[in-house]
Amino acid sequence: MKRIAVFCGSSKGFNKDYASEAEKLGDYFAQNDIGLVYGGGKIGIMGAIADSMIKANAEVIGVIPGLLKHEEVAHSNISEMIVTRKMSKRKVKISKLVDGYIALPGGFGTLDEIFEALTLGQLGIENKAIGILNTNQFFKYTLLQLDHMVQEGFLKKENRDMIIVSESIEDLISKMYSYKAPKMGKVVNTVASK
Repeated sequence: MKRIAVFCGSSKGFNKDYASEAEKLGDYFAQNDIGLVYGGGKIGIMGAIADSMIKANAEVIGVIPGLLKHEEVAHSNISEMIVTRKMSKRKVKISKLVDGYIALPGGFGTLDEIFEALTLGQLGIENKAIGILNTNQFFKYTLLQLDHMVQEGFLKKENRDMIIVSESIEDLISKMYSYKAPKMGKVVNTVASK
């Protein structure tokens, strides 16, 4: 993988382990020639991973919608900053730049972006590895919700299994490298033609 998108918080959270693991992930990327594509901020976990990679002179690409540029406090020392007009354009741009996705702890935005990637995978639009670095079991209840969706018949097991989860950076990346996307069946158009 040449580049990986990392979705994460513009806050550091209450536990210092979150920022620390983000920095370690940035170090791992830099040591293994993996470029970072992320939300473009210099604060929170976003800033922690970007700063660790900047120190190592590694590639860091920020993609930020113009409406958030000032609010998120855009990073000024990264390799490249791409400003989009809309959030939806930001997601498309990130998708075009990366070979995989990783979610770190974050809020609504983090969940929105990782679930968008999962939806694209479920539909067979993308076949990229999607990982969760589950520091301090941060995503425990999200994953339990997905299991419940499988049990209740709203999510197929093979789609649930698209999510690669680990508490170890090395293990997560190793699993992402060996990921094989599930084969999707034909999508049946149920809309009757007029």
